[in-house]
This record gives sequence, structure tokens and C-alpha cells, in this order.
Amino acid sequence: MLNWNNIIQFANHGNPIPSKRVDKSEAEWKATLSPEQFQITRLKGTERAHSSEMCSLFEPGKYACTCCDTLLFDAEEKFESGTGWPSFTQPVEENAVAYHKDASFGMVRVEITCNTCDAHLGHVFPDGPAPSGLRYCVNAVSLKKVG
Repeated sequence: MLNWNNIIQFANHGNPIPSKRVDKSEAEWKATLSPEQFQITRLKGTERAHSSEMCSLFEPGKYACTCCDTLLFDAEEKFESGTGWPSFTQPVEENAVAYHKDASFGMVRVEITCNTCDAHLGHVFPDGPAPSGLRYCVNAVSLKKVG
């Protein structure tokens, strides 16, 4: 189980090696994604809080990257954070998500991206529930439910 120390270690010293890589040009991504998906996943945008029904859906299943179909999160790790974005305590695999220091907007955070295709997912914070204490705060547009 990952904890905040693991996240900081990855952000400072390099991410786990992904199982595979998907690399496409900007034009290829634009051809396969909606404008909103492109803005959020490729240009590091953020959807409005509470703009997706995914926040309040808690049925069993898995969530994959909307860009490359890599499995990222399991509904068993999903919880209601009250933030307005889907929140999870762990990724499905340690190497599914990559971690990057983000000093934008006058604060320091840890950005999370799909480790397969570099799609921006959101951020991870150390204020989640036990036992990990992690809150992966994810743009719903970055995810698709796959079962």
C-alpha cells in the first residue's frame, strides 16, 4: 500500500516504470478526444467541482484512463471526499500513476498523471482516510468506468 512518503519519493526521485507506453502526437490526441477531454488530460485543465455524476457513484467496478484505457483505480478504493471530484485512496497498481511536483497557482502540490500516456488526472493529497491517508483527487473526464 502506497503512503505519502512513497508519493514524495516518486515525485522527487522518479516514477515506477509503466507496464507499457502509449505515445501520440497532439493531432492524434485531438482526433480521438473530445475538446473537454483534450483540455483536461493533455493541457492539464481542471473540470468544475461537482460537475460529474461520477462523484456520487459507488458501485463496484474499475476506472481506466480515458486516453489509453490503462486501468488506474478500483471502486473499492473510492470514497466521498466532499471535494466535488472523484476520490480514491490507492491506484490499482503501484506503477499505474506517475507523480510530479506542481508549483502552479502559488502552491506546491503533487500532480498525478497516467503513467502509460502522461494524461493529467488531477492531484494527490495526504488528507485521505486510513490506512493510507491518501486522497487521489481525479478529474472525472480523465476516467472511464470499465466494469
